[in-house]
Amino acid sequence: MGGLGFMGYLSLLSETLYGSWNPVWANVVLGLISAVVDNIPVMFAVLSMAPDMSEGNWLLVTLTAGVGGSLLSMGSAAGVALMGQARGIYTFAVHLRWMPAILLGYAASIATHLWINASMF
Repeated sequence: MGGLGFMGYLSLLSETLYGSWNPVWANVVLGLISAVVDNIPVMFAVLSMAPDMSEGNWLLVTLTAGVGGSLLSMGSAAGVALMGQARGIYTFAVHLRWMPAILLGYAASIATHLWINASMF
């Protein structure tokens, strides 16, 4: 597996998640992964795999990748740009103070989506 490269590892990860897990849980975990890896390559790996999912799960993966990417400042381009522009003012540690609130919003957005769009699953 040494020669896979970054996108190869993401593809392998998405195949593992969507090949053996319930898509709802796979999407939730993928959102958490997007906190560390920018959501664009994460979504590219999922789209490249094209797992057979319901419309509700496709909407869920976009929700979790977007909101999950904000859990850590390095998981979103906006967070990285803000840290670059506000050097010394907005740091990784400052962002971590907001992580519990963002995590609560992450869980609440998933629960709300599953409730409101239950017919799409």
